[in-house]
Amino acid sequence: MNRPATALLAALDAVIAVAIGVGIPLIPLTILWAAQFGLAVDWLAFWRASGDLWLLGHGVDLLLTIDPALALRLGVAGAELPFEVGIAPLGLALVTVLLGLRSGRRLGQTPYPLTGAAVGVLVVALLALLVSLSARDVAALPSVAQSILFPAGVWAIGLALGYASAPRRAASLELAQGSRPRQAIARLVDRVDAGDRALVALALRAGTIAAAGVVGFAALAMAVVLVLNFSSIVGLYESLQAGILGGVTLTLGQLALLPNIVLWTAAWFVGPGFALGTGTSVSPLGTQLGLVPSLPVFGALPESAPVFAFVGLLVPIGIAFATAALLRPVYLDRVRGSSPRGRLVRLGATAAGGGLVGAGILALLTVWAGGAAGPGRLADVGADPGAVLLWAFVEFTLALLLGLLGGASWRPGSSDRTTNGARPPADTL
Repeated sequence: MNRPATALLAALDAVIAVAIGVGIPLIPLTILWAAQFGLAVDWLAFWRASGDLWLLGHGVDLLLTIDPALALRLGVAGAELPFEVGIAPLGLALVTVLLGLRSGRRLGQTPYPLTGAAVGVLVVALLALLVSLSARDVAALPSVAQSILFPAGVWAIGLALGYASAPRRAASLELAQGSRPRQAIARLVDRVDAGDRALVALALRAGTIAAAGVVGFAALAMAVVLVLNFSSIVGLYESLQAGILGGVTLTLGQLALLPNIVLWTAAWFVGPGFALGTGTSVSPLGTQLGLVPSLPVFGALPESAPVFAFVGLLVPIGIAFATAALLRPVYLDRVRGSSPRGRLVRLGATAAGGGLVGAGILALLTVWAGGAAGPGRLADVGADPGAVLLWAFVEFTLALLLGLLGGASWRPGSSDRTTNGARPPADTL
């Protein structure tokens, strides 16, 4: 595939991704416009709402202005003044990442992956700018600068993941042309001891696996909680009296928030918990709720912390310990031949590095999952990234340290057994 064909393919993938992302809220809103409002309302209002939702889902802040009479009826402090909404429904961003991953896998097999990446990112940035300009209204003003940068950045993340997982079927001419910088970087890396480089990679792997394990467990736990509180959620649906179309639209909106709720649940297991407004807290150490947004999914929230809720703090510790125990054979291979003092230093550095990586991942996801959801007390929704970083770092580091110290020192199925089938003695630090 030549360079123009690669650029065309990348541009087409970007256009399809933006169309799908904007279409997810636009299709149900258009059906609502036709069935509920009888085509009597200006359809452009629904287009602007869809564009705003898509931009918001990629982290773009919206400046909202509510009619003074409506603000008075709502009774929310600060609603009469313009306010920012910054909480991103990450379901829409997840769609973009997945589509970017698919595009990256395809472009990664071409001789011109950098051209494809550059064209794709530029097309997404241009289309996001057009969506932002067409969706601007006195009632809702998306940030133009963020509209250019954030959706394109999310698309770039998907492309990078796709490139990393793509099988190499064609030699990259662009990477070959940039061989000198790569060789310079390789020479700098080669100056670092091979064992230390391997331990850095091990710390990155351990932290990533631990963070992914916590998020995965949080998703499973959230699913169980939603099933157990199904009757409360249905009751809130009925109290809203949204009708069939309104219920479908509301459900789609909650599905867009599902990744946010999963990450809030992960913050609950880590320890700091999350807030649904200023002065509220949902954590294993206690739950304090006031008035919360009227979303049916919040019917699953406990009015108070369960008696043994603090046991949830063992989840990240257990996941990190199991990760370190499974990776200990690799660690022992890398430190074999080191002095006792060198092993001790490498042990602490590997555990701390893995803890920092895992905690950093959770903190970054927490930043993306929270933000202002409205005026007044709703300006504080989500988990505190700093608290998540601190709690997760301590939990992961200690658990990784214990796992590397006391985990398995042999590989299942390996030949490192004695003739009678017994395991050999574990290597000592």
